[in-house]
Amino acid sequence: MHIRKTVLIRELTETDETGVVSTPLVRCAVLSVIQNPFAGLEQDDLSALFESGAMLGEKLAAEVVKNLGGPAVSYGKAAIVGLDGIAEHGAALLHPRFGKPVRNQIGGGQALMPSNVKVGAMGVAVDLPLGHKDEAWSFDHIDTMTVSLADAPRADEIVVCLGMADGPRVRARVGSGPTK
Repeated sequence: MHIRKTVLIRELTETDETGVVSTPLVRCAVLSVIQNPFAGLEQDDLSALFESGAMLGEKLAAEVVKNLGGPAVSYGKAAIVGLDGIAEHGAALLHPRFGKPVRNQIGGGQALMPSNVKVGAMGVAVDLPLGHKDEAWSFDHIDTMTVSLADAPRADEIVVCLGMADGPRVRARVGSGPTK
Protein backbone atom coordinates (compact mmCIF):
# COMPACT_ATOMS: atom_id res chain seq x y z
CA MET A 1 0.00 0.00 0.00
CA HIS A 2 1.36 3.38 -1.00
CA ILE A 3 0.13 6.39 1.05
CA ARG A 4 0.71 9.76 -0.63
CA LYS A 5 -0.36 11.84 2.35
CA THR A 6 -2.44 11.90 5.52
CA VAL A 7 -4.46 14.92 6.68
CA LEU A 8 -5.99 15.64 10.11
CA ILE A 9 -9.15 17.72 10.53
CA ARG A 10 -10.14 18.65 14.10
CA GLU A 11 -13.23 20.74 14.91
CA LEU A 12 -14.18 22.24 18.25
CA THR A 13 -17.76 23.50 18.27
CA GLU A 14 -18.82 25.63 21.25
CA THR A 15 -22.19 27.06 20.14
CA ASP A 16 -25.06 25.80 18.05
CA GLU A 17 -25.86 27.35 14.67
CA THR A 18 -27.84 30.15 16.33
CA GLY A 19 -25.03 31.11 18.72
CA VAL A 20 -26.37 29.42 21.86
CA VAL A 21 -23.43 28.35 24.02
CA SER A 22 -23.37 24.57 24.36
CA THR A 23 -21.32 21.74 25.75
CA PRO A 24 -18.23 21.76 23.51
CA LEU A 25 -18.07 19.02 20.87
CA VAL A 26 -14.85 17.78 19.29
CA ARG A 27 -15.08 16.01 15.94
CA CYS A 28 -11.91 14.70 14.38
CA ALA A 29 -11.25 13.07 11.02
CA VAL A 30 -8.11 11.65 9.47
CA LEU A 31 -7.91 11.19 5.70
CA SER A 32 -5.26 9.13 3.93
CA VAL A 33 -4.71 9.31 0.19
CA ILE A 34 -3.59 5.97 -1.18
CA GLN A 35 -2.71 4.59 -4.58
CA ASN A 36 -5.54 2.46 -6.02
CA PRO A 37 -3.88 -0.74 -7.30
CA PHE A 38 -7.02 -1.58 -9.32
CA ALA A 39 -7.50 1.81 -11.02
CA GLY A 40 -8.38 1.24 -14.67
CA LEU A 41 -8.46 -2.54 -14.29
CA GLU A 42 -11.31 -5.02 -14.57
CA GLN A 43 -10.88 -7.12 -11.42
CA ASP A 44 -13.34 -9.33 -9.55
CA ASP A 45 -11.05 -10.37 -6.68
CA LEU A 46 -10.55 -7.28 -4.52
CA SER A 47 -9.24 -9.17 -1.47
CA ALA A 48 -5.84 -7.50 -1.82
CA LEU A 49 -7.54 -4.34 -0.53
CA PHE A 50 -8.82 -6.09 2.63
CA GLU A 51 -5.38 -6.11 4.32
CA SER A 52 -4.79 -2.49 3.31
CA GLY A 53 -8.14 -1.69 4.97
CA ALA A 54 -7.01 -3.34 8.21
CA MET A 55 -3.71 -1.43 8.19
CA LEU A 56 -5.49 1.85 7.48
CA GLY A 57 -8.04 1.18 10.23
CA GLU A 58 -5.23 0.79 12.74
CA LYS A 59 -3.22 3.78 11.49
CA LEU A 60 -6.13 6.20 11.19
CA ALA A 61 -7.71 5.15 14.51
CA ALA A 62 -4.44 5.78 16.36
CA GLU A 63 -4.23 9.27 14.86
CA VAL A 64 -7.88 10.16 15.58
CA VAL A 65 -7.73 8.86 19.16
CA LYS A 66 -4.53 10.83 19.78
CA ASN A 67 -6.09 14.07 18.52
CA LEU A 68 -9.69 13.76 19.75
CA GLY A 69 -8.72 14.82 23.27
CA GLY A 70 -11.24 12.58 25.05
CA PRO A 71 -12.92 9.21 24.71
CA ALA A 72 -14.50 8.46 21.35
CA VAL A 73 -18.28 8.23 21.58
CA SER A 74 -19.22 8.29 17.89
CA TYR A 75 -17.47 7.01 14.79
CA GLY A 76 -17.80 6.64 11.05
CA LYS A 77 -15.85 5.96 7.87
CA ALA A 78 -15.90 7.02 4.22
CA ALA A 79 -13.96 6.68 0.99
CA ILE A 80 -13.69 8.72 -2.19
CA VAL A 81 -12.49 6.65 -5.15
CA GLY A 82 -10.77 8.49 -8.02
CA LEU A 83 -12.31 8.45 -11.49
CA ASP A 84 -10.31 5.45 -12.77
CA GLY A 85 -11.73 3.30 -9.97
CA ILE A 86 -15.14 2.05 -8.89
CA ALA A 87 -17.06 2.40 -5.63
CA GLU A 88 -16.40 -1.26 -4.87
CA HIS A 89 -12.70 -0.44 -4.43
CA GLY A 90 -13.60 1.85 -1.53
CA ALA A 91 -15.99 -0.74 -0.10
CA ALA A 92 -13.23 -3.37 -0.18
CA LEU A 93 -11.07 -1.09 1.96
CA LEU A 94 -13.78 -0.10 4.46
CA HIS A 95 -15.90 -3.16 5.09
CA PRO A 96 -14.21 -6.53 5.61
CA ARG A 97 -11.31 -5.59 7.93
CA PHE A 98 -11.16 -1.82 8.59
CA GLY A 99 -13.45 -1.75 11.64
CA LYS A 100 -11.85 -4.29 13.97
CA PRO A 101 -8.64 -2.32 14.65
CA VAL A 102 -10.73 0.83 15.12
CA ARG A 103 -12.94 -0.91 17.71
CA ASN A 104 -9.87 -2.29 19.47
CA GLN A 105 -8.43 1.20 19.91
CA ILE A 106 -11.61 2.85 21.21
CA GLY A 107 -12.71 0.10 23.57
CA GLY A 108 -16.11 -0.63 22.15
CA GLY A 109 -17.99 -0.51 18.93
CA GLN A 110 -21.06 -2.67 19.38
CA ALA A 111 -22.95 -0.62 16.79
CA LEU A 112 -22.36 -0.82 13.07
CA MET A 113 -19.88 1.84 11.94
CA PRO A 114 -21.77 4.08 9.49
CA SER A 115 -20.06 4.49 6.14
CA ASN A 116 -20.20 6.22 2.79
CA VAL A 117 -18.35 5.46 -0.46
CA LYS A 118 -18.43 7.46 -3.67
CA VAL A 119 -16.48 7.99 -6.88
CA GLY A 120 -15.33 11.54 -7.53
CA ALA A 121 -12.78 13.92 -8.97
CA MET A 122 -10.13 15.89 -7.09
CA GLY A 123 -11.60 18.20 -4.48
CA VAL A 124 -14.99 16.50 -4.25
CA ALA A 125 -16.48 16.45 -0.74
CA VAL A 126 -17.78 13.37 1.00
CA ASP A 127 -20.21 13.26 3.90
CA LEU A 128 -18.49 11.27 6.63
CA PRO A 129 -21.36 9.84 8.70
CA LEU A 130 -21.05 9.50 12.48
CA GLY A 131 -23.08 7.35 14.84
CA HIS A 132 -22.77 6.23 18.47
CA LYS A 133 -20.20 3.46 18.75
CA ASP A 134 -22.37 1.24 20.97
CA GLU A 135 -25.97 2.50 20.68
CA ALA A 136 -27.18 2.49 17.09
CA TRP A 137 -30.51 4.04 18.13
CA SER A 138 -29.01 7.10 19.79
CA PHE A 139 -30.41 9.71 17.41
CA ASP A 140 -28.53 12.52 19.18
CA HIS A 141 -25.25 10.99 17.99
CA ILE A 142 -26.21 10.69 14.31
CA ASP A 143 -24.10 13.39 12.70
CA THR A 144 -21.99 14.21 9.65
CA MET A 145 -18.65 15.79 8.90
CA THR A 146 -18.24 16.98 5.32
CA VAL A 147 -14.59 16.60 4.31
CA SER A 148 -12.53 17.09 1.16
CA LEU A 149 -8.97 17.53 -0.05
CA ALA A 150 -8.21 20.00 -2.84
CA ASP A 151 -5.70 17.71 -4.56
CA ALA A 152 -7.30 14.30 -4.03
CA PRO A 153 -8.29 11.83 -5.13
CA ARG A 154 -6.36 11.77 -8.36
CA ALA A 155 -7.87 9.38 -10.90
CA ASP A 156 -5.74 6.48 -9.60
CA GLU A 157 -6.16 7.18 -5.87
CA ILE A 158 -8.58 6.57 -3.01
CA VAL A 159 -9.14 8.89 -0.06
CA VAL A 160 -9.92 6.83 3.04
CA CYS A 161 -11.53 8.70 5.96
CA LEU A 162 -12.13 7.86 9.61
CA GLY A 163 -14.01 10.22 11.89
CA MET A 164 -14.87 10.27 15.59
CA ALA A 165 -16.63 12.61 18.01
CA ASP A 166 -16.51 12.92 21.79
CA GLY A 167 -20.25 13.48 22.20
CA PRO A 168 -23.61 14.04 20.52
CA ARG A 169 -24.45 16.87 18.13
CA VAL A 170 -24.29 20.31 19.70
CA ARG A 171 -27.56 20.97 21.60
CA ALA A 172 -29.00 17.65 20.41
CA ARG A 173 -32.64 17.35 21.43
CA VAL A 174 -33.99 14.35 19.54
CA GLY A 175 -33.15 11.59 22.03
CA SER A 176 -32.88 7.85 21.67
CA GLY A 177 -34.67 5.44 19.41
CA PRO A 178 -38.31 4.55 19.10
CA THR A 179 -40.40 4.15 22.21
CA LYS A 180 -43.26 1.64 22.47
